[in-house]
Amino acid sequence: MDKIDRQIVTLLEQDARQSFAGLGQKVGLSKTPCWHRVRDLERSGVIKGYRAEIDSAQLGLQVHAFVHVTISSPKHAEFESAALRHPAVLQCFTTAGQADYLMHVLVAGISELDQLLRMEISRMPGVQRLETTVCMKTIKHRAPMMGCLR
Repeated sequence: MDKIDRQIVTLLEQDARQSFAGLGQKVGLSKTPCWHRVRDLERSGVIKGYRAEIDSAQLGLQVHAFVHVTISSPKHAEFESAALRHPAVLQCFTTAGQADYLMHVLVAGISELDQLLRMEISRMPGVQRLETTVCMKTIKHRAPMMGCLR
């Protein structure tokens, strides 16, 4: 990626709905060359897709929790498949440390979190232990990735 590609990605992170003409004007290109660059960034996998940012609270989903999951060794593939399929699991990461996985889950309330943990996640393949942290307040939601590059 060159300097113009980085500018394009930075601007698209801020607003993915802007026109190619407007985007091109901001980076010093006309509409068609800008479109070609965006298409190339999509094809190369730098840009993986576009999506709307939804306010979970407006949908009645108020409780974010982070669940450290320890599983038995031979069940990693089965656990990961179950995590991928579960609609309340927003993100799931393998980790280095005491737990094997870190899940970010989203539910309506504490009783729904209790149900999710005791009746669903704890019964996923290989689960031996859960440790949960409930988010009280989000301080920083999502920073632009391009800001991580120096």
